Amino acid sequence: MIANNLISELRDLDRADKLRVMQILLLELAKEEGSVLKPNTDYPIWSPFNAYQAASVLMDMLNKD
Repeated sequence: MIANNLISELRDLDRADKLRVMQILLLELAKEEGSVLKPNTDYPIWSPFNAYQAASVLMDMLNKD
């Protein structure tokens, strides 16, 4: 069980420090589970940014409706 003082300390952290704690904990969990994700490695994530073809398809669908 997590001590109440630890939870209190975590709540008092600023946003950047909270994200760092999350990163550390996630890496620890991945190590324990033998995850296929490797620490200190970048993984690409798809984003709709500059997805002009998808925007065109959506616009066509909206125009038909």
